Amino acid sequence: MWLPPPEPGTSIAAGFDGSLNDDWTAIKAETRDGYIFTPRYGPDRRPTIWNPAEWGGLIPRQQVREAWDEVVETYDLRRAYCDPGFHDETSWESDIEDWAAEWGEKVFISWPTTSMQRMYPAIRRFESDLTALITHDGCPLTIRHMRNARKLPIRRVYTLGKPAQHQKIDLAVTSILAHEAASDVRSEGWPSREPTDTRVICFT
Repeated sequence: MWLPPPEPGTSIAAGFDGSLNDDWTAIKAETRDGYIFTPRYGPDRRPTIWNPAEWGGLIPRQQVREAWDEVVETYDLRRAYCDPGFHDETSWESDIEDWAAEWGEKVFISWPTTSMQRMYPAIRRFESDLTALITHDGCPLTIRHMRNARKLPIRRVYTLGKPAQHQKIDLAVTSILAHEAASDVRSEGWPSREPTDTRVICFT
Protein backbone atom coordinates (compact mmCIF):
# COMPACT_ATOMS: atom_id res chain seq x y z
CA MET A 1 0.00 0.00 0.00
CA TRP A 2 1.70 3.16 -1.26
CA LEU A 3 0.01 6.06 0.51
CA PRO A 4 -0.34 9.50 -1.12
CA PRO A 5 1.88 12.40 -0.05
CA PRO A 6 0.72 14.83 2.67
CA GLU A 7 -1.51 17.76 1.87
CA PRO A 8 -0.06 20.81 0.09
CA GLY A 9 1.29 23.35 2.55
CA THR A 10 2.64 20.71 4.93
CA SER A 11 5.95 21.71 6.49
CA ILE A 12 8.73 19.33 5.48
CA ALA A 13 12.46 18.71 5.35
CA ALA A 14 14.01 16.78 2.47
CA GLY A 15 16.95 14.74 1.27
CA PHE A 16 18.51 14.38 -2.16
CA ASP A 17 21.01 11.85 -3.51
CA GLY A 18 22.33 12.57 -6.99
CA SER A 19 23.95 10.28 -9.56
CA LEU A 20 24.48 10.19 -13.33
CA ASN A 21 24.21 6.89 -15.16
CA ASP A 22 24.32 3.95 -12.75
CA ASP A 23 22.92 4.59 -9.29
CA TRP A 24 19.47 6.08 -8.82
CA THR A 25 18.63 9.68 -7.95
CA ALA A 26 15.84 10.59 -5.55
CA ILE A 27 14.12 13.22 -3.46
CA LYS A 28 12.62 12.04 -0.17
CA ALA A 29 10.85 14.19 2.41
CA GLU A 30 9.88 14.05 6.08
CA THR A 31 7.24 15.92 8.05
CA ARG A 32 7.71 17.38 11.49
CA ASP A 33 6.10 14.26 12.96
CA GLY A 34 8.59 11.90 11.33
CA TYR A 35 6.51 10.75 8.35
CA ILE A 36 8.88 9.95 5.45
CA PHE A 37 7.36 10.04 1.98
CA THR A 38 8.16 10.24 -1.72
CA PRO A 39 6.89 13.49 -3.27
CA ARG A 40 5.15 13.41 -6.65
CA TYR A 41 5.49 15.83 -9.55
CA GLY A 42 4.33 16.60 -13.06
CA PRO A 43 1.04 15.89 -14.82
CA ASP A 44 1.42 12.15 -14.29
CA ARG A 45 2.29 12.58 -10.58
CA ARG A 46 5.50 10.63 -10.99
CA PRO A 47 7.42 9.79 -7.83
CA THR A 48 10.61 11.79 -7.35
CA ILE A 49 12.74 8.71 -8.06
CA TRP A 50 14.84 8.37 -11.20
CA ASN A 51 16.31 5.08 -12.41
CA PRO A 52 18.72 5.93 -15.25
CA ALA A 53 17.73 2.74 -17.06
CA GLU A 54 14.27 4.27 -17.55
CA TRP A 55 15.71 7.50 -18.98
CA GLY A 56 18.02 6.32 -21.75
CA GLY A 57 20.91 5.59 -19.40
CA LEU A 58 21.26 9.08 -17.86
CA ILE A 59 19.52 10.80 -14.98
CA PRO A 60 17.33 13.59 -16.45
CA ARG A 61 18.66 16.63 -14.60
CA GLN A 62 15.96 18.92 -15.94
CA GLN A 63 13.29 16.57 -14.60
CA VAL A 64 14.95 16.71 -11.19
CA ARG A 65 14.93 20.52 -11.40
CA GLU A 66 11.24 20.49 -12.35
CA ALA A 67 10.49 18.19 -9.43
CA TRP A 68 12.25 20.45 -6.94
CA ASP A 69 10.36 23.43 -8.33
CA GLU A 70 7.08 21.65 -7.63
CA VAL A 71 8.15 20.43 -4.19
CA VAL A 72 9.12 23.96 -3.15
CA GLU A 73 5.85 25.35 -4.53
CA THR A 74 3.69 22.64 -2.93
CA TYR A 75 5.21 22.34 0.53
CA ASP A 76 6.71 24.52 3.23
CA LEU A 77 10.28 23.28 2.71
CA ARG A 78 12.45 24.12 5.73
CA ARG A 79 15.68 22.27 4.92
CA ALA A 80 17.08 20.00 2.21
CA TYR A 81 20.34 18.07 2.64
CA CYS A 82 21.73 17.23 -0.78
CA ASP A 83 24.52 14.76 -1.56
CA PRO A 84 26.40 16.12 -4.60
CA GLY A 85 28.23 12.87 -5.34
CA PHE A 86 31.84 12.84 -6.47
CA HIS A 87 33.86 15.85 -7.63
CA ASP A 88 33.84 14.90 -11.31
CA GLU A 89 31.49 15.12 -14.29
CA THR A 90 28.80 13.28 -12.30
CA SER A 91 28.68 15.91 -9.54
CA TRP A 92 25.50 17.77 -8.62
CA GLU A 93 27.38 20.51 -6.75
CA SER A 94 26.56 23.21 -9.32
CA ASP A 95 22.91 22.14 -9.40
CA ILE A 96 22.70 22.36 -5.62
CA GLU A 97 24.27 25.81 -5.71
CA ASP A 98 21.68 26.89 -8.28
CA TRP A 99 18.83 25.57 -6.11
CA ALA A 100 20.27 27.36 -3.09
CA ALA A 101 20.54 30.62 -5.04
CA GLU A 102 16.91 30.37 -6.12
CA TRP A 103 15.25 28.94 -3.01
CA GLY A 104 17.58 29.83 -0.16
CA GLU A 105 21.12 29.03 0.95
CA LYS A 106 19.82 28.11 4.39
CA VAL A 107 17.34 25.70 2.82
CA PHE A 108 19.41 23.83 0.22
CA ILE A 109 22.63 22.62 1.79
CA SER A 110 25.33 20.42 0.27
CA TRP A 111 25.70 17.35 2.50
CA PRO A 112 28.30 14.87 1.14
CA THR A 113 27.62 11.35 2.38
CA THR A 114 31.32 10.53 1.92
CA SER A 115 32.07 12.31 5.21
CA MET A 116 31.97 9.59 7.86
CA GLN A 117 31.97 12.24 10.60
CA ARG A 118 28.54 13.20 9.31
CA MET A 119 27.20 9.99 7.82
CA TYR A 120 27.80 7.54 10.66
CA PRO A 121 25.93 9.62 13.31
CA ALA A 122 23.12 10.15 10.78
CA ILE A 123 22.81 6.40 10.19
CA ARG A 124 22.80 5.73 13.93
CA ARG A 125 20.14 8.37 14.57
CA PHE A 126 17.98 6.94 11.80
CA GLU A 127 18.30 3.43 13.24
CA SER A 128 17.38 4.66 16.71
CA ASP A 129 14.37 6.64 15.51
CA LEU A 130 12.96 3.74 13.48
CA THR A 131 11.35 2.34 16.62
CA ALA A 132 10.14 5.58 18.17
CA LEU A 133 9.49 8.29 15.57
CA ILE A 134 9.74 7.30 11.91
CA THR A 135 6.77 6.14 9.84
CA HIS A 136 6.53 6.13 6.04
CA ASP A 137 4.24 6.01 3.04
CA GLY A 138 4.96 2.42 2.00
CA CYS A 139 6.94 3.35 -1.14
CA PRO A 140 7.89 -0.13 -2.46
CA LEU A 141 11.07 1.12 -4.14
CA THR A 142 12.31 2.63 -0.89
CA ILE A 143 11.49 -0.56 0.99
CA ARG A 144 13.50 -2.57 -1.54
CA HIS A 145 16.51 -0.26 -1.18
CA MET A 146 16.24 -0.43 2.61
CA ARG A 147 16.31 -4.21 2.46
CA ASN A 148 19.32 -4.14 0.13
CA ALA A 149 21.41 -1.95 2.46
CA ARG A 150 24.30 -3.62 4.29
CA LYS A 151 26.54 -2.30 7.06
CA LEU A 152 30.13 -2.08 5.81
CA PRO A 153 32.80 -1.63 8.52
CA ILE A 154 35.19 1.26 8.06
CA ARG A 155 37.61 2.57 10.69
CA ARG A 156 35.73 0.95 13.60
CA VAL A 157 32.39 2.44 12.53
CA TYR A 158 30.34 1.56 9.46
CA THR A 159 28.69 2.97 6.40
CA LEU A 160 25.99 1.57 4.13
CA GLY A 161 26.78 -0.43 1.02
CA LYS A 162 25.06 -2.64 -1.52
CA PRO A 163 25.42 -6.44 -1.64
CA ALA A 164 25.87 -6.27 -5.43
CA GLN A 165 26.04 -3.50 -8.00
CA HIS A 166 22.48 -4.09 -9.18
CA GLN A 167 21.05 -4.04 -5.63
CA LYS A 168 20.65 -0.31 -5.16
CA ILE A 169 20.42 1.50 -1.82
CA ASP A 170 20.07 5.11 -2.97
CA LEU A 171 16.55 5.57 -1.62
CA ALA A 172 17.69 4.33 1.80
CA VAL A 173 20.50 6.90 1.80
CA THR A 174 18.12 9.64 0.67
CA SER A 175 15.70 8.76 3.46
CA ILE A 176 18.52 9.10 5.98
CA LEU A 177 19.38 12.53 4.56
CA ALA A 178 15.75 13.63 4.81
CA HIS A 179 15.58 12.40 8.40
CA GLU A 180 18.82 14.16 9.32
CA ALA A 181 17.54 17.41 7.83
CA ALA A 182 14.24 17.02 9.68
CA SER A 183 16.02 16.17 12.94
CA ASP A 184 18.15 19.31 12.70
CA VAL A 185 15.11 21.48 11.99
CA ARG A 186 13.32 19.91 14.95
CA SER A 187 16.29 20.65 17.21
CA GLU A 188 16.18 24.29 16.11
CA GLY A 189 12.48 24.54 16.97
CA TRP A 190 10.10 23.53 14.19
CA PRO A 191 7.38 26.15 14.62
CA SER A 192 4.20 24.27 13.77
CA ARG A 193 2.73 20.79 13.93
CA GLU A 194 0.27 19.73 11.26
CA PRO A 195 -2.20 16.88 11.74
CA THR A 196 -0.87 13.77 10.02
CA ASP A 197 -2.70 10.95 8.30
CA THR A 198 -3.18 8.12 10.77
CA ARG A 199 -2.56 5.55 8.01
CA VAL A 200 1.17 5.14 8.47
CA ILE A 201 3.48 2.19 7.95
CA CYS A 202 6.54 1.27 10.00
CA PHE A 203 9.71 0.12 8.23
CA THR A 204 10.17 -2.68 10.78
